[in-house]
Amino acid sequence: MLIKVCSVANSGLKTIGIDVEVNVASRGLPAFEIVGLPSKAVAESKERVKTAIVNSEIEFPQRRIIVNLAPADVPKEGSCYDLPIAIGILSLVMGCELPEKSLFYGELSLDGTLRHTKGTLLLALFAKEKKFTNIFVPKASANEAAIIKDVNVYPIENLKQLLDYCTGQIEITPAEYRESEEDTVSVEFDMAEVLGQEQAKRALEISASGGHNFFMVGSPGAGKTMLARALPGILPPLAEKESLEVTKIYSASGRIPPEGTLVKTRPFRAPHHTISQIGLTGGGSKPQPGEISLAHRGVLFLDEFNEFPRSVLEALRQPMEDGSLSISRSRERVKYPARFILAASANPCPCGYLYDPKRMCSCTQREIERYRKRVSGPILDRIDLHVEVPVVDVEHLSRFEPTQKNLTSSGQIRKRVKKARDLQQNRFKEETIHTNSEMKNRHIKKYCRLSAEVKQLLIQAVKQFHLSARSYFKMIKVARTIADLENSSEITINHMAEALQYRPRVKTE
Repeated sequence: MLIKVCSVANSGLKTIGIDVEVNVASRGLPAFEIVGLPSKAVAESKERVKTAIVNSEIEFPQRRIIVNLAPADVPKEGSCYDLPIAIGILSLVMGCELPEKSLFYGELSLDGTLRHTKGTLLLALFAKEKKFTNIFVPKASANEAAIIKDVNVYPIENLKQLLDYCTGQIEITPAEYRESEEDTVSVEFDMAEVLGQEQAKRALEISASGGHNFFMVGSPGAGKTMLARALPGILPPLAEKESLEVTKIYSASGRIPPEGTLVKTRPFRAPHHTISQIGLTGGGSKPQPGEISLAHRGVLFLDEFNEFPRSVLEALRQPMEDGSLSISRSRERVKYPARFILAASANPCPCGYLYDPKRMCSCTQREIERYRKRVSGPILDRIDLHVEVPVVDVEHLSRFEPTQKNLTSSGQIRKRVKKARDLQQNRFKEETIHTNSEMKNRHIKKYCRLSAEVKQLLIQAVKQFHLSARSYFKMIKVARTIADLENSSEITINHMAEALQYRPRVKTE
């Protein structure tokens, strides 16, 4: 007796249909084998499935059982095949029919209950694309899958419940998506708490409005980390399409908790400078997303930028330029999105006091040059906004009052940022991009027409400061964002002049 149960395999964010073929032979010695390129976790399903069936007070058939996961040349990973294997065996033994156009997906506990299983959102997206009507998933993962409409998501608590449903003894109501009650952004600092640093605050506002990368240089204690950690408070909430993109990444990596919902707040990732290249970019034998993909549509904060290994920083080149990252391994090649705002900060020298007006720098010129060369010119050239963060005078600190009315809060800045983002959403509604920083040359030509006066200023700056062709176009993008903040349809000379203030006055490599 043979039955085919439909399930899926996830490779990165790509989902492949898998036929779980279960054959229970009436002849031969009792055996239980799984074939079809299973991983160790899949091979261990034999013991989980057998024990779960027995503990569900169902007699396990003492026959020769062969399970084939087809297509056989696709690697099968994880424990998500427990449920389709178990229900395939039970349907043959009990003589019941499984619902048509249905997918089964989930990990079994030894007592027959189903555990929260990662990747159920990808399963639901696949079901909608391939016209499957029903999906059967663990109850703890049902809300995540119910995000996708037009698919019946059946929340299953245990194996016995599913068997009773298939034999017509009970009914199971499809799950309805429930929004999370927590819809507010939790931020560490408010912009009103950051004293002084008006230019840096302005740069952060521009960065948030257009999705531009920025780099802060200043002495220790000047407020670089505080500024970066205040950035999430001025970012607008994720749009529906962006939210789905981020949730897919977190679902594939198993970071959606039980009863989880759409990710609505922009991610903020701040890895330590001792992180490995794989930790930052992703990888492993089964390629998983790294920090740059987990920061998709959010912020990747790299404090002590010059302390990161050069090989790790160089790995940022492709995702900073393309907004995605490809990871190749011997068995598979996966692609993860990685469109993030890079927020980097560094000291001007190893001791940190090169530009400090009150403390003497103890570094030699050679040490300073070696320290700065840890970050290559091509990486710096990919950063739109470069800002110096000076030390705040102690007298200014002593005058701080938390109730000062003239201090601009994160909420006030967020409103301006959202207006600028709304302009960009409307501008790019026929395109596949969301922000000014994502514009390619064809978009710049279409949406960023420059007057002769503005173009002449930009050309003079390129010649005087030895800017690259990449920097030329980046300055146009930044100027477009500044114009959006002022609700201006044209890029004026003032907008371009301000944009040029954020370029480093050195020749890049």
